[in-house]
Amino acid sequence: MQGKKAILFGASGFVGAYLLEGLLNDPDYAQVTIVVRKNLNVSHPKLKTLIGDYQSLPALKNEIVADEVFIALGTTKKNTPDEKMYYQVDHDYPVLAAQIGKERGAKSVFLVSAVGPNPDSSIFYIRTKGETERDIIALDLPHTHIFRPSMIMGNRKESRSMEKTFINIFSVINPLLLGGLKKYRGIEGKDIAKAMIAAAKKPADKVKIYEWEEMVAELR
Repeated sequence: MQGKKAILFGASGFVGAYLLEGLLNDPDYAQVTIVVRKNLNVSHPKLKTLIGDYQSLPALKNEIVADEVFIALGTTKKNTPDEKMYYQVDHDYPVLAAQIGKERGAKSVFLVSAVGPNPDSSIFYIRTKGETERDIIALDLPHTHIFRPSMIMGNRKESRSMEKTFINIFSVINPLLLGGLKKYRGIEGKDIAKAMIAAAKKPADKVKIYEWEEMVAELR
C-alpha cells in the first residue's frame, strides 16, 4: 500500500512543530509537505518544504499534492495587533489552504481552532474562529475534523509570562472542570497533535468536532 501525502500549514508554530514531527515519524505517510515563510532547517527524506505565505500560496498550487491537509495556523494580538492582518492569518489563510488542498486531491482537512467559536459573536477572536470553521466546512471536503482546545499547555520557545501564569492556573483547575465544563480544560500542544494524527487514521465522519474529551479519547 502506498503511503499517504500530507500538507501542513503552520509547521513553525507550537502545535504545528509537534504535528510535523509526528507526521514525519508516522509510517502511514510517504510525503509531508510544509508551507513556511522561511526554511525551518529540518531535514528528512519524507519532507518537502515550500517557501510561501497567504499571498504566494496560489502560485505554489502545482507543487501541492495531498491526501490530507493539516492546518495549525494562528497568531496573537501581541504579534498581529492589526485586525485586518490578524483576520488574514486566522481566517483567510486557513480557508485558502483547505480550498487549494481540496483542489489538489485532499479528502480530509484537520483544523486547529479554539473552544467556543461563534460566527455571530461580537468578540472579534471568537467570531473569527467561528467564521473560519464555517467557511472550511462549507468547502465540503469528504472529511472535516475541527479541534477546539482551550488553554494550550506545554513549554514554548518564546517567553509569554501571562500565558505561563494561565498554564499554572489550568494545571490546578483542570480536575475541577467537570461535565459540560470539561471542554475548557487545558491540553498539551503535543497531545493536540497526537489526537489529530490519530483521527487521520479513521476519518469516518463528514464533519467531526473535537473538544477536550474527544481529543483525549483519541490518545487512548
